[in-house]
Amino acid sequence: MSTAATRTTGPDHLWTVDEHLEDILATVRPLEPIELQLLDAQGCVLVEDITVPVSLPPFDNSSMDGYAVRVTDVAGASEEYPAVLTVIGDVAAGQAEPLHVGPGQAARIMTGAPLPPGAEAVVPVEWTDGGLGEGPVTGMRARSQAPEAAGGHVHVYRSAEARAHVRAKGSDVKAGDRALDAGTILGPPQIALLAAIGRGTVRVRPRPRVVVMSTGSELVQPDEQLGPGQIYDSNSFALTAAARDAGAIAYRVGAVADDADTLRSTIEDQLVRADLLVTTGGVSVGAYDVVKEALSSVGDEDEEGAGIDFRRLAMQPGKPQGFGSIGPDHIPLLALPGNPVSSYVSFELFARPAIRTLMGLDDVHRRRTRATLTTDKALTSPKGRRQFLRGTYADGDVTPVGGAGSHLVAALALADALIVVPEDVESVEPGTEVEVVLLG
Repeated sequence: MSTAATRTTGPDHLWTVDEHLEDILATVRPLEPIELQLLDAQGCVLVEDITVPVSLPPFDNSSMDGYAVRVTDVAGASEEYPAVLTVIGDVAAGQAEPLHVGPGQAARIMTGAPLPPGAEAVVPVEWTDGGLGEGPVTGMRARSQAPEAAGGHVHVYRSAEARAHVRAKGSDVKAGDRALDAGTILGPPQIALLAAIGRGTVRVRPRPRVVVMSTGSELVQPDEQLGPGQIYDSNSFALTAAARDAGAIAYRVGAVADDADTLRSTIEDQLVRADLLVTTGGVSVGAYDVVKEALSSVGDEDEEGAGIDFRRLAMQPGKPQGFGSIGPDHIPLLALPGNPVSSYVSFELFARPAIRTLMGLDDVHRRRTRATLTTDKALTSPKGRRQFLRGTYADGDVTPVGGAGSHLVAALALADALIVVPEDVESVEPGTEVEVVLLG
């Protein structure tokens, strides 16, 4: 699964953040395209350019409820000298055989209805007496006016220019225009456009299915009673939400106890519904680091080329990491550390780009910018480590929140950015310009 770099560095190699990310992105491949119904394609990425087969709108139509008229028949019309026109009937949206408007005539028309032959403009019903001979229609009376019967008359109190209140054929898009480009993520507006031009299905890369599981016998599910030495499982909730935010279909698996056989069996059970597996916890050097125990030999016994490589990264938080593949289909697996901040920062840096790569996107990274550090005292950072501190970003400034501890969930909840301190920097003074990863 991993590239040749994994095979040659050795177990004592200290990987950089960039090396680890490069290894992941060089290995993970976009999912194969499939044809999906429109609503099933929401959140997916197009793999084809979409050309408009029919103009929108497909015909000239009215943008108002009113009367379709000839311009010469209402020229100079005013409240003192209204134009009096014979109403020849109604034109409703979807009407197959529109009326023909001749000299001195008008057709009552509904919003969206096709402009009838002979008509050149639409006068809103508010500019008329609604066929009642009682002055201009306004307010509630305009909205409650009864349909005009053919053979009556309407008084028009204002003139209209040619094409007034008419939506021209093709004024939105024309037949042959490019509607959407390959690589577009389909949201509600894009799905609306596809439906409007008559596309019922599209060819897309499906949303990746991501299975998230946390490990640790001390973990208890929310709403359950805590026992001595127990804590609530927050990681699996945070990372499942983060996977969905990245565009994936995410499945959360309840915390797995510190037992290698149980974990291995649980992972194998999840392979059938996973395009990516993300575990959290059990990748350090402790006696109960079951992820390493359960998966370190996979690949030697199973499929050729599979296996999980556990490595140390020159970063804080998130030094212990694992990456590789598992199962006959070589499903990629990211093993993240168990501390809440470490797991979330690791997800943002490594798992999110992997998910976006599976989706087939070109730009898989969070946006980065430069910001001025606003704080009362200098930030310190361990030499040789790339540190990622939580912060809040606004108007070109970034302010740290919480400390450097990898357990500070409350501070993480306040952050909308990561402050990046390079490996060769041990202190950052207030007012210094720093790199910021925007999480929003």
